Amino acid sequence: MTTTVLAQQPIGNVGLNIGIFLVFVAITLVFVYRASRTNRSANDYYAAGRAFTGTQNGVAIAGDYLSAASFLGIAGAIALAGYDGFLYSIGFLVAWLVALLLVAELLRNTGRFTMGDVLAFRMRQRPVRAAAATSTLFVSFFYLLAQMAGAGGLIALLLQIPASNTFGQSIVIAVVGGLMVVYVLVGGMKGTTYVQITKAVLLLLGAAVITAWVLGRYGFNLSRILGDAAANSPAGEGVLAPGLQYRNPIDFISLGLALVLGTAGLPHILMRFYTVPNAREARRSVVWAIWLIGLFYLFTLVLGYGAAALLPKGTITAANQNNAAPLLAERLGGELLLGLVSAVAFATILAVVAGLTITASASFAHDVYANVMKRGAARPDQEVRVARLTALVIGVVAIGGGIIANGQNVAFLVALAFAVAASANLPTILYSLFWKRFNTTGALFSIYGGLIISIVLIVFSPAVSGKPVNPETGRSASMIQGVDFHFFPLDNPGIVSIPASFLLGILGTLVGARRKVDAAKYAEMEVRSLTGAGAEKGAVKPRAGEVRV
Repeated sequence: MTTTVLAQQPIGNVGLNIGIFLVFVAITLVFVYRASRTNRSANDYYAAGRAFTGTQNGVAIAGDYLSAASFLGIAGAIALAGYDGFLYSIGFLVAWLVALLLVAELLRNTGRFTMGDVLAFRMRQRPVRAAAATSTLFVSFFYLLAQMAGAGGLIALLLQIPASNTFGQSIVIAVVGGLMVVYVLVGGMKGTTYVQITKAVLLLLGAAVITAWVLGRYGFNLSRILGDAAANSPAGEGVLAPGLQYRNPIDFISLGLALVLGTAGLPHILMRFYTVPNAREARRSVVWAIWLIGLFYLFTLVLGYGAAALLPKGTITAANQNNAAPLLAERLGGELLLGLVSAVAFATILAVVAGLTITASASFAHDVYANVMKRGAARPDQEVRVARLTALVIGVVAIGGGIIANGQNVAFLVALAFAVAASANLPTILYSLFWKRFNTTGALFSIYGGLIISIVLIVFSPAVSGKPVNPETGRSASMIQGVDFHFFPLDNPGIVSIPASFLLGILGTLVGARRKVDAAKYAEMEVRSLTGAGAEKGAVKPRAGEVRV
């Protein structure tokens, strides 16, 4: 009874929390405004003029990649599910290595602004760009759900808005969405990058401080932390062993596949490689990103188990698991540390949603408007104007989706986005880069087929409807309450949708094999992707009369 009361008590000082938030917002808005004064072209708006160094871009990549799922979701998942929660850290880190080894530099050398540039390099421009933009918009939407859900829970905690006050939490999500749109409209990619760099530095420092504080309380003995976490967890020793959350091994494998393969298909991560001037700086940014991301995921182990060990038993529940890191900060350092850490989490959400929004809007404006609707004849200023209007629409959709997904674990929601990215984008990217016979029909089969299969399986999975009601919270773990229309038994569709997309790419290529493959164009793409020769000139447009397969 006592622990339940403690878990529901408001924490922190609302005035202090708001003050810290306002300081952060003011600082980042200054960066964004200064960046906006140098946005004079589409290249500036989409790729920050390719003016960032490898070090700057590496820090920004870490800022873009370490989302609310990494800071809030994983810490909460480890505190609640232990070993199974740490799978997210392992999966996200390994996924980053897969993305680097398979696609990152090759995409940067081949494209100009978006994933559609790469896929259309040796294929028919209009259908492939339309498919790439569609996939980008859907992946960005699922990822935005996670960030907006994290924003709602975090800000509601700090402003002491109870979980039962859905209207108040919806207003919070709307404010975050509005601020996100301002960053993108005003600052473009350059302003977004500065926000991401600021956020990455603050996030790593904040996580390092809490990690050192927790370790210091236990004499830097991780075994003692794990022992106390097991003793304090409602699950007991189960928090140290696999199977607490994923009792079905097939569900476990499906999640792992989505995490490991998903990053290589995330458009907002891949787009970051277009902001550096050459392939050498792209490689430097990779080195910086690996170190920073790897270091942070080591911190999450201490954050999660530290919350399980130090917070009163029963404090972390399925309903408030996204708040494990802020609650741990309040336990260690009181209101000031809580306010600072929460501001870092708020920065995390804003930086990532801004990156997602500019990626989605750039894909629509550059791929659909400029190259499909206007057939490459759109002026740069028209393209940027359409991108800004698209950002407004995306902001409204993200706010609505965030309100629906509020209360879900953000790491889990990101895993769904990873599954869609791995299903719709990764097979097409790999086939385009490495398979000479791959053609337009194969690309369309792979993108649309992987997208449709993954989304249908998500909609009709227990993640959306059908999970039993938790007697402690009175809510189901599914997104939609009180209904059950699921038929797919797994939470994550990766084990089905990813192989299906690869197979559809092969099938489509065979169906479209009657068209002759442009061997010269493939050779040009291969040389350029591997060496970077000509990459600084941007994507090659089709020559007059040229027909791509």
